[in-house]
Amino acid sequence: MRIAYSVTTALLLTGSVISLVTGNPVTAQTAVPVSQAGLAPAGAPNSFADLAAQLQPAVVNIATKQKVRVATSFNPFTGEQRPIEREQASGGSGFIISSDGYIVTNNHVIASGTGQNDEVDSVTVTLFGGKEYAAEIIGRDVTSDVAVIKIKAKDLPFVEMASSQESRVGDWVIAIGNPLGLGSTVTAGIISALQRNIGAGGAYDRFIQTDTAINPGNSGGPLFNLKGQVIGINNRLISPIGANIGVGFAIPAEEAEPVVEALRKGEKLQRGYLGIGIRPVDEDTADSLGIAKNRGELVGNIQPNQPAAKAGLMEGDIVLKVAGKEVTPEQTLSYIVANIKPGTKITLDILRKGKPKKIDVVVGERPTEQEIAQSNFNPDEEKDFQGDTESSDAKVIRDSFGISVLPMDERIARQLGMPADQKGLVVDIVGRAGTAAAKGLRRGNVIVSANYKDIGTTADLVAAIKEAKTAGRRTLLLGVKPQRGATQYVAVAIAE
Repeated sequence: MRIAYSVTTALLLTGSVISLVTGNPVTAQTAVPVSQAGLAPAGAPNSFADLAAQLQPAVVNIATKQKVRVATSFNPFTGEQRPIEREQASGGSGFIISSDGYIVTNNHVIASGTGQNDEVDSVTVTLFGGKEYAAEIIGRDVTSDVAVIKIKAKDLPFVEMASSQESRVGDWVIAIGNPLGLGSTVTAGIISALQRNIGAGGAYDRFIQTDTAINPGNSGGPLFNLKGQVIGINNRLISPIGANIGVGFAIPAEEAEPVVEALRKGEKLQRGYLGIGIRPVDEDTADSLGIAKNRGELVGNIQPNQPAAKAGLMEGDIVLKVAGKEVTPEQTLSYIVANIKPGTKITLDILRKGKPKKIDVVVGERPTEQEIAQSNFNPDEEKDFQGDTESSDAKVIRDSFGISVLPMDERIARQLGMPADQKGLVVDIVGRAGTAAAKGLRRGNVIVSANYKDIGTTADLVAAIKEAKTAGRRTLLLGVKPQRGATQYVAVAIAE
């Protein structure tokens, strides 16, 4: 950087000389390319070493353990079946926010393999110096994917959280964490985008995007600015190979901090909800109605007995504003509503059949993410895998077959036109390159059995996969029930 500044200075001096000789002054109004406009980066460090040395002691490694069912034993004399369990280890990163041992991480780091709503059996925190502590889970929030744990220790080094809204695209940032189980690792990069909507939906689909190397194991760790403040919690990556390709995402600190404080105090988190299925207004829809593209969201379906239905919102309505705030890709309807206290009366600015209209609605309380996914299940919707926040069971199923699944319930059964008491796992996402896709499985299919054993939970399917692998089999015979017709039996390869 010293060379760059020297060259810039030389160019400025040269410009002055040319001005004096030719008589043509170089003024502020002279049009020049941005690269020549004196925008040399101020304060770009020669090294991150001092900052890293200061911050590393406040970043921790988090290891978890849980017992999972891997197979079932059968006693031919008694006819009894008993689960065979083994201990499964996982982990991630976190950072200390107080000298008495409060630590922030991602919920999925400490979520059980049976789902995001369940906890692991034990959590162990390892400090930078190698000292280990058993940790207590203080609070968890599935929706924001934020959790707070605590260790019994005093006088610990800690870091502070600061709003990312003061940051700019192009600012330097560093990530510290425990990628791929290697131990404390420091990586550096820049902010690639702010308030990035990655299409995951929900109340917290706004991320800091960075090219800083983030890999599995970095989850829950801090993303620092050059002041040493945590501006984001490393959360997920998008990659066709499952490892860093320079597209990582962090939860903005200003979004996480209120959740952290509520969890520390043991308060219940309440978020607003209208009870509608929505999608962005695409360019063709905007053109047909004569409105600006990337403005508003189209109401696809309305849940009965929910706030939107009670207020008279209709399918096909386009919501342009919520409580006076414009609905845009960066400020989605879900995000605005989720941050409104339940019970609040608000006004929606909508277009109905091309004509503007205002509707007053009383905001309800947002259900869990799984309940929302189940209530809004549309078998014709196309969905993609997002991030690495899935549970360990979900990861096994995805890695084995290239699919994700949801537990069947009465609401999904109704939307699929199946009996209310239908059992099984509903296929939610089908990866195009997966072995399930190659066998014709599609969204809305229901997996009812594996090698003729009934499947009711993700743990059942994972146990069947592991049992087949233990027996040396390369495929699993799945009983798959389509929306209409009889159950079909499909031998699906288990990917290595």
